[in-house]
Amino acid sequence: MTNNVMIDGAENAPLFIFAHGAGAGMDHAFMQQVAMGLVAKGIRVVRFNFPYMVQRAELGTKRPPDRAPKLLEAFEHIIAQYADKPVVIGGKSMGGRMASLLSEHPLVAGIACLGFPFHPPGKQEKYKGEHLASLAKPCLILQGERDTFGKREEFAQFAFSPSIRSSFLPDGDHGFKPRKRSGFTEQGNIDLAVDTLSQYIFELYGIAERSHESE
Repeated sequence: MTNNVMIDGAENAPLFIFAHGAGAGMDHAFMQQVAMGLVAKGIRVVRFNFPYMVQRAELGTKRPPDRAPKLLEAFEHIIAQYADKPVVIGGKSMGGRMASLLSEHPLVAGIACLGFPFHPPGKQEKYKGEHLASLAKPCLILQGERDTFGKREEFAQFAFSPSIRSSFLPDGDHGFKPRKRSGFTEQGNIDLAVDTLSQYIFELYGIAERSHESE
């Protein structure tokens, strides 16, 4: 680990580059739980802090997220540093949205978005998923059923390309946390997300390796 990058998992394992959301960095509990869950499944996880989060830590002051070009540049730098063949990239909320904007990158085999921020809560008119209608590479969206940034019932209104698949966490909010009365648990939803995500990552690496062998 450096101050701005955390690496967990075996060196020769399938790699997942995992970006944080707007409000909390790479060491947030959600990021830690998902990363450790993936590592336990046999996946290597690289987490990193975007530049504004690095400055928050250094200066001790709260800063808003950088503009998309700077976020994407930082993400591309991490890909260049840690990927020598196509990898799966993704992230929590804003981090997942940034990953989806890098679908054309030659070293991106697929994308995973954990809690995609389709719109700010209560502002469905400020839709941020237009590019998902034309996404060519595989993309998994893991969404809490009652996520205020895009609930399950709203998905019928969203335009998705055929390469996108969605999976929902029962009664989950933006961080996949369900209400107590639902009978589901936060840990159960995290475990379900890790199971679904790890299967997806292994599937994509299997496809990439088979295509490489047939060349």
